[in-house]
Amino acid sequence: MQNAKATIASLEALKSIGIKLSIDDFGTGYSSLSYLRHFPVDVLKIDRSFVKDLSDSEDCRTIAGTIMVLAHGLGMSVVAEGVETEDQLRFLDQRECDMIQGYLFSRPLPAADFERLLERAGGERSALVIDLEQARRNRR
Repeated sequence: MQNAKATIASLEALKSIGIKLSIDDFGTGYSSLSYLRHFPVDVLKIDRSFVKDLSDSEDCRTIAGTIMVLAHGLGMSVVAEGVETEDQLRFLDQRECDMIQGYLFSRPLPAADFERLLERAGGERSALVIDLEQARRNRR
């Protein structure tokens, strides 16, 4: 990043007005552990390339699990991208992943279909979001 100080100042200004910041596709491309240390990030999103092979790859399980431990240790929430199977969901739930997204729940929707989904939910958050933390409390 060319001007890290200016970037950090801009991100802190966004946070000061209540905007949550996330790092998308963590673990791929140019993501760096130094970003986690220096940038005021709230959410870390595990890239789907690690999620898709959770059932078959010990390496992917180790990487995804380590990302969750790291993020939680730094006070961040974790989103897993690309969840498509019950096995993936179970793995992520057992490691207390905070949020999940993927085809297991819904394919991408055109704007009009999404608006209808919101209308059917009647503003009820629970109709649209699976709260993994609440589900864990209910099981205990």
